[in-house]
Amino acid sequence: MTGKSFNAFDVLAFHREVGADIALEDAPVDRFKGNVPNVETLAPPDAAVSVTTRARAPLSTFKLQPQASVTSVAPDDAAMAAREMTKQAKSLDELREMLARFDGCVLKKTAKNLVFADGNPRAKVMFVGEAPGAEEDRDGLPFVGRSGKLLDRMMAAIGLDRDSAYIANIVPWRPPGNRTPTPQESAICLPFIQRQIELVDPDILVCLGGPSVQTLLRVTDGITKVRGRWFDYDTGTRKIRALATFHPAYLLRNPIAKRHSWRDFIALKKALAGLKV
Repeated sequence: MTGKSFNAFDVLAFHREVGADIALEDAPVDRFKGNVPNVETLAPPDAAVSVTTRARAPLSTFKLQPQASVTSVAPDDAAMAAREMTKQAKSLDELREMLARFDGCVLKKTAKNLVFADGNPRAKVMFVGEAPGAEEDRDGLPFVGRSGKLLDRMMAAIGLDRDSAYIANIVPWRPPGNRTPTPQESAICLPFIQRQIELVDPDILVCLGGPSVQTLLRVTDGITKVRGRWFDYDTGTRKIRALATFHPAYLLRNPIAKRHSWRDFIALKKALAGLKV
């Protein structure tokens, strides 16, 4: 048998390309031996959950306890529990602590760090992206990689920085391989970012990228159709002006679109200038 030989670096590069870039355990596990545990055995003893029937789990399953298993509950149950929990958060510190102990999202199992937010929580403008990347997961801060550096330059062009803006993501844990979060994962984390927006209470909300726009503003059109448009984001107590624009990561892949984002940021600058002091 002839063909190209592969070394260890080629194998590592292949795994990185397919998104297998995170080690979940300290030692390798041979999955071909047949001793893989049944998922039903992973459920906590007091959780009356059937994996095959997807029966509803009581909210008590989601108490902030380390033994709660994310494999034992349906996504809509996790989202319901998140909504109930976030109602109790009276400050950003409480919300962050609550999110750090929340076990309802499977992404927490593969992420290294919780990526909560960065910037000034008293800022008039809040930027919300999609999910952390590898650099963000390593540092525990949003937008610190290549797209973050681009966002910093875009903000600086209109007189903003991380002392005058607040930055967060829909999903606070990095998806493996930097993939797009699933709609279920976004739905589970949605109550947390909604409560975060309520507590920050900005005058302007900037949604970076399609997933952020669709999740927060509940629009179905793609980002290329809605970017540059203003929407009303309703917190339940007030309406916040919300601007849809491209995610910096998209601009890195499509530099020609930077001209559109520049127009959006000029509109943002004018809107900020028109706010009452």
